[in-house]
Amino acid sequence: MADSLYDVVGIGNAIVDVLAHADDAFIARHNLNKGTMTLIDAERADALYAAMGPAIEVSGGSAANTIASIASLGGRGAFIGKVRDDQLGTIFRHDIVSLGIAFGGRPATDGLSTARCLILVTPDAQRTMNTYLGVASELSVEDVDPALIANAKTTYLEGYLWDRPAAKEAFIAAAEIAHEAGRSVSLSLSDPFCVDRHRDDFLTLVDRHVDILFANEDEIVSLYREHSFDAALQRVRHHCPIAVLTRSEKGAVVVAGDEVHVVDAESVEQVVDTTGAGDSYAAGFLWGLARDLRLEICARIAAICAAEVISHVGARPETPLVDLVRQKLG
Repeated sequence: MADSLYDVVGIGNAIVDVLAHADDAFIARHNLNKGTMTLIDAERADALYAAMGPAIEVSGGSAANTIASIASLGGRGAFIGKVRDDQLGTIFRHDIVSLGIAFGGRPATDGLSTARCLILVTPDAQRTMNTYLGVASELSVEDVDPALIANAKTTYLEGYLWDRPAAKEAFIAAAEIAHEAGRSVSLSLSDPFCVDRHRDDFLTLVDRHVDILFANEDEIVSLYREHSFDAALQRVRHHCPIAVLTRSEKGAVVVAGDEVHVVDAESVEQVVDTTGAGDSYAAGFLWGLARDLRLEICARIAAICAAEVISHVGARPETPLVDLVRQKLG
């Protein structure tokens, strides 16, 4: 296998996050699905934004957050996503490039606007996400940069992007390019509702194209339509070479055939905002894997990364993750 220029290239929705605090009454009043991600149209996005309190705007998107954490670990990352040549598109591109991340694709010059995710953080640290995908949902095979894919150790696919046929084709094309170059392909299931919408497609994708699967407890149970985590674990261990199954405060289980590792969650003084926890976890694991570390060490690094992100508001690290990993692992 040729040397790689990048540890991970992510393909996902290029989104600007708008984060604000809210109470449960606000969530109920606006009929929001607490703790999950809901797709909304432009009209709903405008109305919800007007009702939100003071907000913080920062570039986001699940796969983009993962690549930002790769950069914070001192790794080499690239990202493929679609933005418009508008204000939010300029913000997104600036933020991602400023982190030293290669950004594939050119901004669209007409059509839908840049995507945004309106995130309400409640006092229990749960995040309720309402996403207007805009032009991000129009990513297609034409936006996939073969050179970026072929030169990355792992191509990381964001399950949220799977809603449109063109994006599905882009994922499969990227996976084929990666495997032809002798690289790995990883998928995040992203959200239980996302799994419910695309279960059969995801099962086929995992079977034919995925080497490393990331899922939380609800997602993996939904994928296999099982009634317990343990039953779903037994299914995935024979379906995917490596499965990384996160369980919030209960830590995570990593399975690779007959190899099983149970890894504790990293302790935090206070959980402030769970936005981006899974994204950062995936970054830590893939960063370790790119360095040929043992699976249990990859999971420990992942837990350290996730703990940093949930200790403050926002989906991207505020403290350099490379320093935290060195401190914790010695």
